[in-house]
Amino acid sequence: MPSPQSQSLNVRTALKQGIHLLREAQVPSDTLAAELLLLHITLRDRTWLYAHPEEILDPQTIESYFSLLRRRATGEPTQHLTGKQEFWGLEFEVNADVLIPRPETEHLIEVALDRLAVRELRSGRDPKLTGEGLTIVDIGTGSGCIAIALAKELPAAKIYATDVSPAALKVAQRNATRLGFSNRITFLESNLLVAFASSPNQSLAFDLIISNPPYIGRKESTTLPVEVRDHEPAHALYGGEEGYELYGLLVPEAARHLKPTGLLVLELGHDSLPAVRPLFESPEWKNLLVTNDLAAIPRVLSAERTPA
Repeated sequence: MPSPQSQSLNVRTALKQGIHLLREAQVPSDTLAAELLLLHITLRDRTWLYAHPEEILDPQTIESYFSLLRRRATGEPTQHLTGKQEFWGLEFEVNADVLIPRPETEHLIEVALDRLAVRELRSGRDPKLTGEGLTIVDIGTGSGCIAIALAKELPAAKIYATDVSPAALKVAQRNATRLGFSNRITFLESNLLVAFASSPNQSLAFDLIISNPPYIGRKESTTLPVEVRDHEPAHALYGGEEGYELYGLLVPEAARHLKPTGLLVLELGHDSLPAVRPLFESPEWKNLLVTNDLAAIPRVLSAERTPA
């Protein structure tokens, strides 16, 4: 490892050494991580990075860069080091209090919007949704990425977002405020839908309940990457010993809080489907749909509440 205090490094050399350091530590996506950390430290964009390879970095910048590289090499996630992650075209604040938004979770938004549009079309209404008349809740909101993405796409919808973690809710509220959606989303501390079982919210019924619940089994914890196991919040990762236990609580609660023809859209773990699908084998549910992600893994399960 170089001694950055004693060196003058240009952009190209610093990046090359950063990639080498992370590669030696067997960090996944080493080139991307080295780039993102350098961009974060220099407050520049990728275009600048490759247009100015000979620019000399000052010693403080070099020291800060290599400090972050060393932390990344020991397993701290890049997103925690930069404090941000992109989701649905928006930049979210993330830290150790919330799950880092994953690209596959964007399938949840796609499925929800598609199924809402189909529901409108089936009812003889315009499928071009603004969210007018829709009431939505995001269960386990974490960083707020799902609720905020839906607020962006459905500007007239009324949206609620819940989480059991007060610390996570603070992150979600900061994201909503910074991105301009704080007046559109009501954040509530709640275990699943408990906050809607008593006044003043007990009369609420939802057109859409959406959730990326904890779905990793605690028995799998030793197999997780160190970035996940040691740095992301356990309450957002583990759904029980097997991983699918939380679905068994959420699905019947959702049935009680959905309007007739309302939709439930859930993210699935890589092996959750066999345990979760039977929960919908009841008269309360119809039009079950399973959507695969880009790796052909069943990723989203959605279903419609049967009219009373």
